[in-house]
Amino acid sequence: MEEDQQPQTLTLTPTPSPKPVKRNLVSSLMEAATSTLLPRSSSFKEDSYISSSLTSSQLKSLQDLKHLLSSSSSPSSSPLSIFNIPLLPFSDRSDVILLKFLRARDFNPTLAHSMLLRCSSWRSSFNADTLATASSDELGFKDLESLVAFMHGHDRSGHPVCYNAYGLFKDKAIYDRVFGDADKLSRFLRWRVAVMERGVRLLDLRPGGINSIIQVTDLKDMPKRELRVASNQILSLFQDNYPEMVARKIFINVPWYFSVLYSMISPFLTERTKSKFVIVREGYVAETLYKFIRPEFVPVQYGGLSRPGDFQSGAPKPASEFTIKGGEKVNLEIDGIESGATISWEIVVGGWDLEYGAEYVPRSEGSYTIAVEKTRRIPASMEEPVHNVFNCKEPGKLVLSIDNTGSRKRKVAAYRYYVRKA
Repeated sequence: MEEDQQPQTLTLTPTPSPKPVKRNLVSSLMEAATSTLLPRSSSFKEDSYISSSLTSSQLKSLQDLKHLLSSSSSPSSSPLSIFNIPLLPFSDRSDVILLKFLRARDFNPTLAHSMLLRCSSWRSSFNADTLATASSDELGFKDLESLVAFMHGHDRSGHPVCYNAYGLFKDKAIYDRVFGDADKLSRFLRWRVAVMERGVRLLDLRPGGINSIIQVTDLKDMPKRELRVASNQILSLFQDNYPEMVARKIFINVPWYFSVLYSMISPFLTERTKSKFVIVREGYVAETLYKFIRPEFVPVQYGGLSRPGDFQSGAPKPASEFTIKGGEKVNLEIDGIESGATISWEIVVGGWDLEYGAEYVPRSEGSYTIAVEKTRRIPASMEEPVHNVFNCKEPGKLVLSIDNTGSRKRKVAAYRYYVRKA
């Protein structure tokens, strides 16, 4: 019978760093600017659905929209609902839905009413309410799950996170299989809407609750020209039928030309829209995602510790985060391990490209230090966390060594461990 054993102490002990490297003004400015091409607006504030936070004009628009809905409905018509929430009779939850449509139309009740009716008609014809529970066999594209578009974990505030990555379609054979004709494109759109419906099911959709998702879009290797038709249709569907469902949009692995494109369209975007955008170039993905999402919820391909299926047995074990400065070496000490215990651990460093090793230091004098993992250089291309297990024959401590002295770049890192005794 095994049981968890809590070590007595856990210390993070940085070793002395070498003298700092001199930098000129240009290199300093470049380092400050490279984490994000587009700094997130400090004016970002998530929409509120609590009535006391609305202005008098917004409350009036809400009442006007309710009046339009009441006037347009008849006893013989089927009850109007959106996202499985009845809009009549009115309730706190229906107010959240109405406010989303109002915000999408700048609180114009007439335009919001028309948009809402079109959305209801589309959901009925598309059978959208059934897609969230549809099986992979029904929808097809099972091989795209966890690769192209998927819900995975939540951010630090509790918002569900949706990841999108279309680099897979640079392979012409895969592209033709998924988007080869109009029928295939229609099936793909249905599958993509199903992913969105699953995300909506994770929301509270009530005042004071979690009412929107976080969207992470990976632009690496994305064949933008080939995906233009599909991208436009997805964007149109979501804008028309899922208003204000995204609290924040994080673009990762952006190419150099994205900043040029953004500078061109930026004047046409509202400050509210721009405040939702976070744009990150390659090499800074983990550092940025950790600001919004805990590492145990970040997928391994983006510098986290989470794999598909991790949440099926409950919440994941929390990870500890730390940073490694450029030119610094850090030793992580897991102390208080007893004789006969088994320790397993995993550690990940965003961007890697440094030296890593592990050793076990017995507590008894005269015992020899054991090299559990010989020091080796882990390349920046490494996507998987390092994972290992060690059986401790005598009490002592495990020391994980992360040596970043060969780099000027600061890196984020995370680790977690389990200690079990017989």
